[in-house]
Amino acid sequence: MKFRLLIVGLLCACASHAQRMSISGTVSDPAGLPLELVAVHEKGSINGTFTNEKGRYTLSVARADSVTLVFSCLGYMKIETVIPNQQTSLTLDIRMRSQSYELETAVVTASRIQTGTMERIAMGQGRLSVDATGGSIESLVMTAGTGVSTNNELSAQYSVRGGNYNENIVYVNGIEVYRPLLIRSGQQEGLSFINPDMTEAVQFSSGGFEARYGDKMSSVLDITYKKPEQLAGGVSGSLLGGNVYLESATGKFTQITGFRYKRGTTLLSTLDTKGDYDPSAIDLQTYMTYSFSPKLTAGFLGNYSENIYDFIPQTRETSYGTMDNPRKFKTYYGGMERDRFRTLFGAATLKYAWDDRADIALQLSGFQSHEEENYDIDGAYYISNVLDENNEDNIGTGAFLQHARNRLNAQVLNVSLVGNAGLNRHSVRWSLGVQKEIIKDRINEWELRDSVGYSLPFDENTLRVRYNLHSKNDIQSTRFFGYLQDTYKFRNQAGLFSLTAGVRGSYWNYNREWIISPRASLGFVPAQNQHYTFRLAGGVYYQSPFYKEFRIIRAGENENNSIELNRDIRSQRSIHLVLGGDYHFKIPDGRPFKFTTEMYYKKLDNLVPYTVDNVRVWYSGENTAYGYATGIDAKLFGQFVPETDSWIGLSLMQAKQYIDGERVSMPTDQLYNFTMYFTDYMPKPYDRLQANLRIIWAQGLPSGVPGNEYKPRFRAPAYRRVDMGVSYRLWSEVDRYRKAVFWNHFRNIWVGVDCFNLLDIKNVNSYSWFTDVTGAQNAVPNRLTGRQLNVKLVAEF
Repeated sequence: MKFRLLIVGLLCACASHAQRMSISGTVSDPAGLPLELVAVHEKGSINGTFTNEKGRYTLSVARADSVTLVFSCLGYMKIETVIPNQQTSLTLDIRMRSQSYELETAVVTASRIQTGTMERIAMGQGRLSVDATGGSIESLVMTAGTGVSTNNELSAQYSVRGGNYNENIVYVNGIEVYRPLLIRSGQQEGLSFINPDMTEAVQFSSGGFEARYGDKMSSVLDITYKKPEQLAGGVSGSLLGGNVYLESATGKFTQITGFRYKRGTTLLSTLDTKGDYDPSAIDLQTYMTYSFSPKLTAGFLGNYSENIYDFIPQTRETSYGTMDNPRKFKTYYGGMERDRFRTLFGAATLKYAWDDRADIALQLSGFQSHEEENYDIDGAYYISNVLDENNEDNIGTGAFLQHARNRLNAQVLNVSLVGNAGLNRHSVRWSLGVQKEIIKDRINEWELRDSVGYSLPFDENTLRVRYNLHSKNDIQSTRFFGYLQDTYKFRNQAGLFSLTAGVRGSYWNYNREWIISPRASLGFVPAQNQHYTFRLAGGVYYQSPFYKEFRIIRAGENENNSIELNRDIRSQRSIHLVLGGDYHFKIPDGRPFKFTTEMYYKKLDNLVPYTVDNVRVWYSGENTAYGYATGIDAKLFGQFVPETDSWIGLSLMQAKQYIDGERVSMPTDQLYNFTMYFTDYMPKPYDRLQANLRIIWAQGLPSGVPGNEYKPRFRAPAYRRVDMGVSYRLWSEVDRYRKAVFWNHFRNIWVGVDCFNLLDIKNVNSYSWFTDVTGAQNAVPNRLTGRQLNVKLVAEF
């Protein structure tokens, strides 16, 4: 009898299984990017699931005459699909549609649910955005990213929550990229590595990021390049330079190649220092993929970049001081500066995928940088009190001679194995790798300063220079690293939970240091109100020394200083705690908005004190400080104007450090930072005309004084900048079929005018120090660019 019951039970189970069908597929957004956390359920039933981080889903449903699946996600239109009962398994791919439609003058990006610490930043009309750096992704991050600040429109570098520029890590297609090491000013910087024309997705985290991202203390910028599906391209040009790119897909092979050229001559002409500026930068990149089979693919990312900065200074006139004591600084120059920065980068990836949830990849990458800095500049300066509009009282004269012959060669070779595996609700990532670093540094620079006929510092028996620095260092070192992390997503009556936990470890043979970094984050979406999302993240983050951090300046006789390398250097450490959330809502007319708030605290120790001069960060070379950074960031994203994306943000922060027991501000401490990006367009029938406005208002950065540079004593004035751009669409896809003309080959053609620094406020970036007749040190501000117009043309086909 028991045997018969067992047979009947097995037959019922088989019949029940035979009466069900499996439906799987991928859900993507209007741009074709995978959408995570899309709810997929059977209509009229509690049977459902969510898409994973790759947009994949699998749902088993009972067979019937027909089955209706419902796809829903906040910010997108609900989709219902009827599936006839005709097979036991089915692949169904869905592309969601934004709840707000697309106008020909503005692209609206739907809000995504963010349960992790990585926020996706929409590029929108990035090529039309007003940007003094020439349209970089970093410029977008400066206003759209949470907790990001900048104080130099000539640079693509940014600071995040009290960290400096070197504490931000950048990945392109999962591979870390680098920038030149010798650059000391925004004028020298040229182009950033990231090519906006080749970029498909931008993700950014201001802290509490996952273990799969490397050893940096502040932030991570994760860039994904396009994998083309058809022939397309574009070209753009302006007074700042030009870009061109071409993408194609033929069978198993895809490629996208971009070339950029930049000249900042017109912009640099608005600086206080006048002369012949001749900067030029070129960048050539390509990303290629080849599919040997559906499971085996190969990819290659290559880059060549060269930046040349030639400058022949002539004069400088800077007014400074106070209303009660106005002063003027004048300089007459001779000599010239010629700098050259050339970098090569290549990365190859071979990836094998067992299925859409399990894969393994071998990554090989190499970076090489050759940098030269050469200048011989002499000058005579005058410091005067301004008595009235026509009269000045000279209080200091002098002359100087500056010399440099600096060379740096760096090579970084990396081999790593990366894997992903999905099991039920788990998604496991892991990696093991080794990195070889070879650096050759040759520095020879000095400055001779003369004031009222005496060389400074004065010695009646010896001619002494004010500053002399010499370095001849070679270093070869190896790093071993790896990580393991798991993301587990589940839901219950309370709502949806997303837990990511992992650990990262590395070893550096130069200082024989092991570092272990546990990290975790928890995201929660309430079942009763999915308009809210809450996040909690924390972990240990190390800043593993690369090269700049462990150089110590050793004082010698007669100001002859040399650079030694500190083998006892330890990794700086930051312990993050981040609590935040999002609130999605709509105003009465249906326009969507998202309000984001994050509070954070970072405990900092083993710090290496540093100074910031323009974009050059100079470290003391020893772990002699500790500190903290805490604050709150708030941002409002939404359609301030219908069918356009805008945002406004405010950050409040305090970043302090303790050096020799004294509490001082960190060089990046800013009490407030206000950013705004606003887009608008003319009503029909003039809706081809659109405008964008970019506003930054931040507290000035702390600055030190000669002899005590690592302990800031005063602040620069607030950084205030307003940029505005106006663009007109000459041709669009709507016009394509009106008549058979040459222009039908183009998707869009735009022409625009930008006004950089609309209010003509010349912000202070750093200070130069000169002595007057009383022996007092004068902090002469080094100001940035003034108002400048730019015209541009953008065409896409």
